[in-house]
Amino acid sequence: QVQLVESGGGLVQAGGSLRLSCVASGRTFNRYAMGWFRQAPGKEREFVASITWTRSTYSADSVKGRITISRDNNKNTVYLQMNSLKPEDTALYYCAADSVPWRSGILTEQDCGSWGQGTQVTVSS
Repeated sequence: QVQLVESGGGLVQAGGSLRLSCVASGRTFNRYAMGWFRQAPGKEREFVASITWTRSTYSADSVKGRITISRDNNKNTVYLQMNSLKPEDTALYYCAADSVPWRSGILTEQDCGSWGQGTQVTVSS
C-alpha cells in the first residue's frame, strides 16, 4: 500500500493558477501510473488527468489545454499545474496511484489502489 499526501490547494480567482503536489511513499514510485481526480459538491468523483510510468499523459476534455500533469520520480511526486481556472473547477482534488505496475493507458478509478485525503480547490468568480 502506498501513502499519498496532497498539497497546494487553496482559494484563487477565476483565471488564476494553482499547482497541486502529491508525494508518494511506501513503494517504488516510478513503476506506477498516477492520477488526479476531483469531486465537486453534489457530484460524483471524476477523472482529471493521469500519467503513466513512461510519462504518457491523459486529461479530461473539461480541463484539456489548461492543465499539465507531470512527475518527478526522484522526489516521488506527481504535480498538477492548473491554469486559467474557472469556478466550475471548484472541487476536492484527489491524488491516486495505480494498483499494479507498468500499466499503460488512461488511469481509471477502478485501477487505483491508493488515494490521498484530498486538497480543496476553490475558484471564485
